[in-house]
Amino acid sequence: MFDYTSAIFRSLDTNQTSSMAVPPEFGPDSGGRLKGVTIVKPIVYGNIARYFGEKRKEDGHTHQWTVYVKPYQNEDMSTYVKKVHFKLHESYANPNRVVTKPPYEVTETGWGEFEIVIKIYFHDPNERPVTLYHILKLFQSAADVSLGRKTLVSEFYEEMVFQDPTAFMQHLLTTTRQMTVGTWKHETDFEEKKDRTLANIIAAENKIRPEITELKERLKLAEETISKFKAEMAAASVGTSTS
Repeated sequence: MFDYTSAIFRSLDTNQTSSMAVPPEFGPDSGGRLKGVTIVKPIVYGNIARYFGEKRKEDGHTHQWTVYVKPYQNEDMSTYVKKVHFKLHESYANPNRVVTKPPYEVTETGWGEFEIVIKIYFHDPNERPVTLYHILKLFQSAADVSLGRKTLVSEFYEEMVFQDPTAFMQHLLTTTRQMTVGTWKHETDFEEKKDRTLANIIAAENKIRPEITELKERLKLAEETISKFKAEMAAASVGTSTS
């Protein structure tokens, strides 16, 4: 099930911070934390993959794929993102790929699926990086193949939640500019997916509600039966003791 709840991603790795100097007007502590302030930045991450049609003779690779992180809304993430680190499988030459400007993506070829660790670093050195984990998907389902789809898409919606950001980070997060002038859209229609998920939840609740009511009635009947048996046993015990 797709999770639309907000999730706070905070890396526990305190040894990796941005080296960007904080502007003098904010001071070494980036202007201090703004208590009670929460800023949410929705993102989309995942991969697309295209099947070659057969294995390449030189390396046995079957797909070309691109893994990416991009904003959910039409905005330039480089305003507050310093770099994005993609950790690929060790079998790749230079498995650590660092992208310092949009688009934040890595394109490669391969034949197998594996986990990619994505770490997002910010311009504010006082903000810890956000870490995401994505399973690279290459192989289409039988349904996709039957529909003639040649490109596979596996992408997800998430939210980076900045609680009590520094004054500097708050400034960066609220002064973004548009990425493109035209329409901004994703491979996945997340609004439609959200509506479909909510509809499935409501349908499941409507299906379960009568079952819960029936179970409650059966439980009530069982409790009444037990109480009746206890009363009869108590009465029988009293009758035996007086005879």
